[in-house]
Amino acid sequence: MSELRSNEFLVREKPGKLMRKYAIPCIISLVVAALYNIVDQIYIANADYLGSFGNAANTTVFPMTVLALAIAVMIGDGACAFVSILLGRKNQQDAHKTIGNAVVLTVGSSVIVTVLYLLFSEPILTLFGGQVNDETFKLAKEYFFWITLGMPFYMFGQAMNPIIRSDGSPRFAMISTVAGAITNIFLDWLFIYPLHMGMMGAAIATVIGQILTAVLAIWYLCHMKAVKLEKSSFGMFPDLMKQYISLGITSFLSQASLVVSMAAVQNSTAKWGALDPVFGQPQYTQIPLAVLGIVM
Repeated sequence: MSELRSNEFLVREKPGKLMRKYAIPCIISLVVAALYNIVDQIYIANADYLGSFGNAANTTVFPMTVLALAIAVMIGDGACAFVSILLGRKNQQDAHKTIGNAVVLTVGSSVIVTVLYLLFSEPILTLFGGQVNDETFKLAKEYFFWITLGMPFYMFGQAMNPIIRSDGSPRFAMISTVAGAITNIFLDWLFIYPLHMGMMGAAIATVIGQILTAVLAIWYLCHMKAVKLEKSSFGMFPDLMKQYISLGITSFLSQASLVVSMAAVQNSTAKWGALDPVFGQPQYTQIPLAVLGIVM
């Protein structure tokens, strides 16, 4: 009975209070998550040995992070909504199976994404304008390689975040995201400046922050309040998966559409920027792409 009572405040509390309890931490989490890319751009831009080449390389890689996020939020947002419905029905059996299935699906899809990114890194970077010049392409490949190795942790943390909220812990979901972002801010400075690790350092700092968020998510899954996970939770349940993926597909489409837009804009920027008398020079062709990334 204690498990069933853990989320009863959702019935008792006024809607306004519940909106504040859930919306504010969620908004903070989204803003903080954006800091990963913003902080990387700031530190890279101010490293004289990276500069605009590094900013352009970061811009080239960013859409692939968004595409991975699209898959993660499709799973996480869909499972979050569906679990909330199931808990309202007091259907604990399907609730824990949905979360377990979401974990399995996230891990599986993240491994597939990682393998595909590693196998097709050069065509992917070219698709997003990475070949504006040799230096940008070299830095983009370096950054993309290390970011890709951390993709399973990134996708896991992002997918579990809404599921943690559905368990009645929006504050913990926020804290796990903030902890990773703060770690990234410090390590970016350490790796890029004192240790002079360049794009590899920026990427590794990001990955370590994402690992921390993922570890905190794993810890929470072992201590959930409204739903208790069991060994039987972790499997493929097509009927449940079909229902929660249908709820998360809009989250996927909203992110995936950004990726398509970025591909078009970044290629247009690289193409038309090269026609400028200054930016058409080989040593300057990365600048329009770098400016675009900073503005985004």
